[in-house]
Amino acid sequence: MPDNGKSRKDIMQYLPEGFLFESEENKSRCASLSALREAAASGEILEARALVCDSSHNLILDMGGFKGVIPREECAIGIAEGTVRDIAILSRVNKPVCFQVTGFFTDQRGNQRPLLSRRKAQETCRRQYLDRLTPGDILPARVTHLEKFGAFVDIGCGVVSLIPIDAISVSRISHPRDRFTVGQDIFAVVRSVDGGRITLSHRELLGTWEENAAFFSPGETVSGVVRSVEDYGIFVELTPNLAGLAEKREGVFPGQQASVYIKSLLPDKMKVKLILIDAFSGDAPPQPLRYFRTQGHLDRWVYSTAQCGKIIETDFTAQA
Repeated sequence: MPDNGKSRKDIMQYLPEGFLFESEENKSRCASLSALREAAASGEILEARALVCDSSHNLILDMGGFKGVIPREECAIGIAEGTVRDIAILSRVNKPVCFQVTGFFTDQRGNQRPLLSRRKAQETCRRQYLDRLTPGDILPARVTHLEKFGAFVDIGCGVVSLIPIDAISVSRISHPRDRFTVGQDIFAVVRSVDGGRITLSHRELLGTWEENAAFFSPGETVSGVVRSVEDYGIFVELTPNLAGLAEKREGVFPGQQASVYIKSLLPDKMKVKLILIDAFSGDAPPQPLRYFRTQGHLDRWVYSTAQCGKIIETDFTAQA
């Protein structure tokens, strides 16, 4: 995780929503009104599951033996201002929700209940964590939804950022669902920060050409995924950051699973020559992601080999 001048324990409360939910400390804090009063005094961020979004679009949270309430305008940054639609509230039902305790009230039955704010938790997360991020910082994220142009991910307390499709991997994909699934926990690196808006990248954490090629040897037959069919051949992905070229064959199309024979690995040209053994259709989940970096900071990342004249790199210092 990036070093923002805070301890790992401090930063833990700013992780994507759901990370705190099952922790013993979180459960202990949510177990009693007295513990919640302590959390209110310290400004601690906690999580509980949203049971109901009522007719006024207030979120009702399950605190164990009692229920907490997040008023509609406190459900997320932007709700009060009208820049975020209420679907952002409805979509939290039956999921962990982060919050800070802002007070207590007595309900119609005379029971004390906690008053909560997800918006305040998000504002604290931004101020204490997200606003301190710089290009090159590596952070955990959780995929929230996928669009043709990129993947939206929670980078802390439900605050969402975008990984553009061209930044997901070196191997090109037609849609982010080729690489991610909703709810998946991943790592990302800050690509740029513009007026508080954070854009992410992902491919720099999946290894260089040499690091990926080291898993393969000429003479092996391995699995892959057909990513594109061109006039001059078929590109087959071996890993998210490594693809090779096989001779064209009729009836092959993108998205098919493949078995390929590795003819050669050419570091000086960053090429992998393949022979297509078979290609077939079938549902298959995205390949498991192998990360080479999951924490810290990158100033510069060079995908290219030292022997190759073609340079593929990311200079994060130029984005700062």
